[in-house]
Amino acid sequence: MDPIDKLREICMQFPEAHEKAFGGHDPPAFRVRDKMFAMVSTGDGHVSVWMKAGPGAQDVLVGGDPERFFVPPYVGKNGWIGVRLDAGGLQWGMIEDLVSDSYRMTAPKRLLKLLDEAGI
Repeated sequence: MDPIDKLREICMQFPEAHEKAFGGHDPPAFRVRDKMFAMVSTGDGHVSVWMKAGPGAQDVLVGGDPERFFVPPYVGKNGWIGVRLDAGGLQWGMIEDLVSDSYRMTAPKRLLKLLDEAGI
């Protein structure tokens, strides 16, 4: 499966998630209530996703696997992480967990309650 299609499948499972491009860019971005929780980037020759990460996660992930994880430009200073989706041995379960964390940091509390009730 195409990595962008797989990412789309993961992102769109969350309540009120929708796809809307970021500015004039072609790669998709995923939002909840028009707030971005994940965006695809293809500008550096790699297919990657940028998303919010909890405190300290950026240092741990980038420090532990710099071939897969990186600090994205512009939003990296705010703790976002980048994940190369075209790197070998990608673990989609981990990507799903990271996207879930990003969604939870973005979505309003009412939607988080729905996630918890559904066991997602």
